[in-house]
Amino acid sequence: MPKTKVDLKSLSGKSIAIDAYNALYQFLAIIRQPDGTPLKDNTGRITSHLSGLFYRTANLVEMDIKVVYVFDGVPPALKEVEIKRRTKVKAEALIKYERALQEGRIEEARTYAQMTSRLKDYMAEDSKRLLTQMGVPWVQAPSEGEAQAAHLAKKGDTNYCASQDYDSLLFGAPTLLRNVTISGRRKLPRKPVYVEVVPEIIELDQLLKELNITREQLVDIGILVGTDFNPEGVKGIGPKTALKLIKQHGSLEKLLPTLKEAEFPAEPQRIREIFLNPKVTDKYKLTWKDPNVEGVVDFLCRERDFSEERVRKALKKMTEGLRKAKGKVTLETWFGA
Repeated sequence: MPKTKVDLKSLSGKSIAIDAYNALYQFLAIIRQPDGTPLKDNTGRITSHLSGLFYRTANLVEMDIKVVYVFDGVPPALKEVEIKRRTKVKAEALIKYERALQEGRIEEARTYAQMTSRLKDYMAEDSKRLLTQMGVPWVQAPSEGEAQAAHLAKKGDTNYCASQDYDSLLFGAPTLLRNVTISGRRKLPRKPVYVEVVPEIIELDQLLKELNITREQLVDIGILVGTDFNPEGVKGIGPKTALKLIKQHGSLEKLLPTLKEAEFPAEPQRIREIFLNPKVTDKYKLTWKDPNVEGVVDFLCRERDFSEERVRKALKKMTEGLRKAKGKVTLETWFGA
């Protein structure tokens, strides 16, 4: 898959639609104590997601990157199987986490803890409240956040669609940006090794051209390998085989009669429709504002027990970055006049 590594600073002046739930799950998984315990306020309410959202967003805004977060709505009915599978995985990981903790295997416990992350209702509401105070717009999707983020990019309302999932490409995102919310130095699980995680761009047109397929065929390949709406895919078929078969037969319909043991939770056409004609909305307004400094401090520090010194420092850098960006635009406008 053709990927281009980029420096975050090179995205200055650009706008990015971020799959909010995808980012929040990353923050919940990564931002933890050494023993795997998430950050909490003095009432026991989890705040890891707010920590990641605040500091990462402030950092991006400081670099004059305009971000908009897109929140999931009601998932398609076909996603129920995948949701149940994820719930089971989390429950099993929780048992392993508690056992590892009791036996003093701290590093192993932290690895299992990362797999137990659950996004509770109050976390999404807290996140929206924080973003509003930060002057950062957010969009409520009618269904899949990834589909709505891809829609924003397709319309040209943002330059990029950001997510860790490649499904964004199936939803038609012209340009997918990965690792934007988790870039930096990361430790590999169970290894004393650190790797640099850098943002990377995947362009849909370039990908289709290189593979010599259409977007519809890319969706068919996704269905064969497995998506959120048919997690199992077709047994024994990986990405390379799927590509070969679709290019050979042209479409999933023509291929299916040759796959006698292939089973799908629904007609493949229904799965395809979710990607090609997803539920999205045009009822949104993207307006970026200066942060309400005292509003952010009141929420994070007074209500969620964040360090006021750290929060004010991040807000100061964010505000200075915004001021510089405005000055730069004004100067460019003056020279261009």
